Amino acid sequence: MFFHFPLSPYLRNISLRIVYLFCMKIPEIEEIIAQDMNDLRACPKGLKCAECAADVCVKLVSVAEFPSQYGTFRIIGFVNNKDGKDHIVILKGEVGDGRDVLTRIHSACLTGDSLGSLRCDCGPQLHHALQLIEKEGRGIVLYHQEEGRGIGLVNKLRAYALQDKGYDTWEANVALGFGADERNYQIPAEMLRKLGVVSVRLLTNNPDKVESIEKYGIKVSERVQHELPPHEHDHLYMATKKERFGHLLHLDHNIAAK
Repeated sequence: MFFHFPLSPYLRNISLRIVYLFCMKIPEIEEIIAQDMNDLRACPKGLKCAECAADVCVKLVSVAEFPSQYGTFRIIGFVNNKDGKDHIVILKGEVGDGRDVLTRIHSACLTGDSLGSLRCDCGPQLHHALQLIEKEGRGIVLYHQEEGRGIGLVNKLRAYALQDKGYDTWEANVALGFGADERNYQIPAEMLRKLGVVSVRLLTNNPDKVESIEKYGIKVSERVQHELPPHEHDHLYMATKKERFGHLLHLDHNIAAK
């Protein structure tokens, strides 16, 4: 004899969601590339994305294994029709259901990331993010080609020269005729969406970044503090981040006296 116990609406919804998750087909990255490359071949503009009239178009065009000193990842290339820049994603593990993916959207900094500059905390933040994501076993570093908060490498070096004369990083960018922060997060949001990301645990101290990425449709389920200790070369830069840009930092302001 079998007994039938009717499910409550709450349990029924949970059961349907479980069945859906087991049955849904999550596309592999290679499948996304194949579809996007077919779309590009069919597009009259091809890879001449700057000539595309679409409001925003982001395509995933390559993926490769990426062994590094921090672990083994995959490195993923994109093209878009908005800025002509080579933004990439470094992916650990699988995106899966796309929820609560540990993510760092890292603005490019050649001087800090590659040349070991001590003027900023960019390099240590990038490397620490890769370490955290490797430990997590699942996550993303999105390398956002927005050097100098969007003003470009040479203009950033011009800003450095002004900082040597006493300007802070906010004042230097403005003195050069730019906004204090020229970055836009529409393309990063589209890149994450292309990979199936729904929500992120965002490694950032910048509340504006949280607001901006949510503005473009990616939910930030958690802001994960991403602060590294200041030192004698970057303590003024870090203080400017906190006091002028509103970053949520806990700084040792006595370091200047050390």
